[in-house]
Amino acid sequence: MDILKPRNHPPAFKAKVAIEALKEQQTISQLASQYTIHPTQINAWKRIAKQSLNDLFADKRKRVNKDQQNLIKELYQQIGQLTVECDWLKKKWDYLSNEHHINARQIVSHLEKTNNQLSLLRQCELLGISRSSWYYQPIPVNSLTLDLMNRIDKLYTDYPFYGSRKIAVQLSLDLKYQINRKRIQRMMKLMGIEAIYPKPNLSKAHSDN
Repeated sequence: MDILKPRNHPPAFKAKVAIEALKEQQTISQLASQYTIHPTQINAWKRIAKQSLNDLFADKRKRVNKDQQNLIKELYQQIGQLTVECDWLKKKWDYLSNEHHINARQIVSHLEKTNNQLSLLRQCELLGISRSSWYYQPIPVNSLTLDLMNRIDKLYTDYPFYGSRKIAVQLSLDLKYQINRKRIQRMMKLMGIEAIYPKPNLSKAHSDN
């Protein structure tokens, strides 16, 4: 008695029969008769094909989710890097502006009104100034104030020990009208001058002496 050996079907043949079974245009019995295969074998190939399709789409969704997570992670890294760079830029600009005595009006000259990528508000934030600095127009000093400042400078040059009180009295006598001492104080502060006089605690011995 001859022993029947199992037939080994190529993958392309199995796929063809499984696709026909999935179409369900013919019954399993008809397909078994057409391809001379046992119906149980066709059902097995059909289950394998269906499971493979499910796994294929599931893996695709996993790959898409993984790609999205990687993209989000990369974007967060870029945001963090940009935040660090902006903070460094602000600190560096603050240091340079204080070191070189750069005021807000000089900083405003670095703004780009026609920049389409950065708004004026964002540029002001990066440079550490308020937006109102862009619109502020300085008021020119009037001739009377300039004259008073010139007189203060002359008095201070001749008498560097004169304070705001003494200068106010002297200017009131020279100009024949009352000069407010607080106004003189503001001008002296603006000019960066103060009376030369002994500071407190100068007579105390230093610890190194």
